[in-house]
Amino acid sequence: MTAPSPPETAEPEPAEQAAATSRRRTFGPAAATALVMGNIIGGGIFALPATVAPYGGVSLVAFVVLSVGAVLLALLFGKLARRSPVTGGLYVYPRDAFGPFAGFLSAWSYWTMCWVSIAALAVAVVGYVDVLIPLHGNHTLEALVALAALWLPAAANFAGTRWVGAVQVVSTVLKFVPLLLVATVGLFFVDADNYGPFNASGESVSGALAASAALLLYSFLGVESAAVSAGEVRDPERNVGRASVLGTLASALVYILGIVAVFGLVPHDKLVDSGAPFADAVNSMAGGTWGGTAIALVAVASITGCLNGWILMAAQMPYAAARDGLFPARFAKVGKGGVPGFGVWACVVLGTLLIGLNYTAGPDTTFRVLVLITTFTGCVPYLLSAAAQLYWLAKGTRERVRPAGLVRDLIVAALSFAFAFWLIAGAGYAAVYQGVLFLFAGIPVYVWLRGRREPAEESA
Repeated sequence: MTAPSPPETAEPEPAEQAAATSRRRTFGPAAATALVMGNIIGGGIFALPATVAPYGGVSLVAFVVLSVGAVLLALLFGKLARRSPVTGGLYVYPRDAFGPFAGFLSAWSYWTMCWVSIAALAVAVVGYVDVLIPLHGNHTLEALVALAALWLPAAANFAGTRWVGAVQVVSTVLKFVPLLLVATVGLFFVDADNYGPFNASGESVSGALAASAALLLYSFLGVESAAVSAGEVRDPERNVGRASVLGTLASALVYILGIVAVFGLVPHDKLVDSGAPFADAVNSMAGGTWGGTAIALVAVASITGCLNGWILMAAQMPYAAARDGLFPARFAKVGKGGVPGFGVWACVVLGTLLIGLNYTAGPDTTFRVLVLITTFTGCVPYLLSAAAQLYWLAKGTRERVRPAGLVRDLIVAALSFAFAFWLIAGAGYAAVYQGVLFLFAGIPVYVWLRGRREPAEESA
């Protein structure tokens, strides 16, 4: 798992480069697609129906809009990966186009999104564990469950990237098959009266659409997984794009069918207050509680598998930036299993602190707050990556540009930029405010690292 050397570093010898490549390219097309699907389909499909239920049926429209936008982003990252098929894609693209500061901002924002997202996923486990083992509203027990869900997947990462890929394949199959079954069979049990009003929030339709989409973006975070982990993917120029699009399309299909089924199976007033909406939907469909118990088991396995992949992603982005001297050097150290161990420790420790600081508000409130922060911090790298593609296309130096595909690539990049911008606007003032604070907190880190690096380069 080796990122490309900085421009001033000599290229490795062909034999060494081949050996490094053979060590790091551990994900085939199936594992890369599973990584994308596994990171997308996690806590989102299980927890978000209740989170967006206050907006009513307009959130179903938001899901469709997000599905289209996610496919656009998948196409964008596939194109960018052809140019830079290396680990840390969303950091590498802005860095190559606009310089180290843009690359740092993208890496810092994405890294922030990763560990905040990891904390939110761990919180999402709590509602489904409560179905299996009643926690009786005890916040201490709920926090301990969230922390266990956070730390257990970290152990798989320390075992190495090969194990991470294997866990992703197994957990993706485990959750995808039953979710698709519920999403299709559940449609036959839908009661139209359960959907409630189309716009239940009282806001304008456009405002409710943007606000619900900002929350729902969390369910599609991970579309960039193959691009971020391109250094682990065999034949990344070809497989990153395919894995991104296929994984996103399959996830979108499950999401759209699933959310329609949940909204139609659980009465609107009950869904708003549900801690485990998918379990409630299955209970409504099957009768009794056995179905909800079964889906709760699947949900816990799904979210745990998703955390497994996200922890790897959270370590790889600062790893790539640290290789260029734009993150502390310890993030660039790789253990025997091929995983940046310090990056794993950092994200789970920060996630632990965030869970501890926010859990006094209750798991539902904590989940919503964390999700909105990830909307801003996740969209900043999307914006910068789309801008990088527009830059390369405008400059006319992008490799392998064909006149027939130029207009298509311009449309994809422009729409991806507009899509990310729209989502940031929909996140609301509070989320943007907190996200900007997280983003600006990284500037002193950049100043310190660059200030220490430049004298060393001048003396070299």
